[in-house]
Amino acid sequence: MYNRILLAADGSEYSLRAAGETVKIAMLAKEVEVEIVFVMDYSKVKSEVLQSKDPEVLEFERRQKLLPIEEYFSREGIQYKITMLHGDPGPVIVEYANKQACDLVVVGSRGLNSLQEMVLGSVSHKIAKRVECPVLIVK
Repeated sequence: MYNRILLAADGSEYSLRAAGETVKIAMLAKEVEVEIVFVMDYSKVKSEVLQSKDPEVLEFERRQKLLPIEEYFSREGIQYKITMLHGDPGPVIVEYANKQACDLVVVGSRGLNSLQEMVLGSVSHKIAKRVECPVLIVK
């Protein structure tokens, strides 16, 4: 069974669905470690900083994106931890997942930035190609 599950989340509808599948899998295991990874994309961080004058407000807004996911895990009684990373989401998640020796990576099939997906390829596709463990892509 899976002992270490990494959930890549960005607050989108698809990441909420991925969280639901992660909860289902985690409920089947006796001892599972779930880590929710949120990557702050540098291209978005600049505009967020310019629009927000207070760093605490900015941090609060980022955490708000994950709040529904956190509530879902808490409601089901599943232990989790949140890790905030910086950079381009695809490569950052791949590098982090491979270093952490995860047993499973769960990611939504689409994220918040659909324009980048069309031009550069989806984050989920990059993860599926490069992560060294099984990947569950949730539609």
